[in-house]
Amino acid sequence: MTSQYLIVGRVSGAHGVRGDVRLSTFTQDPLAILDYRDLVRADGSAALTVLSARIAKGGVIARCKGIETKDQADGLKGLTLHVARSALPEPDEDEYYLADLIGLSAVNPDGQRIGRVKSVQDFGAGDILEIDPAEGGPTWYLPFTRLAVPEVQISAGQIVIVRPEEVEWTPDPDIDPDDARESPED
Repeated sequence: MTSQYLIVGRVSGAHGVRGDVRLSTFTQDPLAILDYRDLVRADGSAALTVLSARIAKGGVIARCKGIETKDQADGLKGLTLHVARSALPEPDEDEYYLADLIGLSAVNPDGQRIGRVKSVQDFGAGDILEIDPAEGGPTWYLPFTRLAVPEVQISAGQIVIVRPEEVEWTPDPDIDPDDARESPED
């Protein structure tokens, strides 16, 4: 099931005292957010109208219609910003939007179902897939790399994954765990 609206950014908070809004953008070109101008919430209701924007460390600083104070801008922190899928270009034959991965079956190279893609996350070190296991139990994460996900088959409704081998950690008997956590003294 493809979403009618795709996320393109998130409000990080205020910038300065005049109502400028700091945005984290999820577009290839951060200033592409200006191309969409009228941004909506996930349900399609109005969110923000971007009047101007400039590149800043960690995203863009935007001037938005109706946001005149720091308090108003701070009140928007965490708001996710979407555009209608129809406003975005169709992906090329071998391309897709990350949102298209959500709900796909995750199978191993032999075709055995492992689970399904629950979400796509980026905690700062690259995209990772949250996998909801077929056999039940807690979800687990898989880096979205060519090594871990060698094939994405949107038309077949699945991705092929290579789950990394689990590594068991054994503590070093010569190191006291309490000593290992202490900071070295100057």
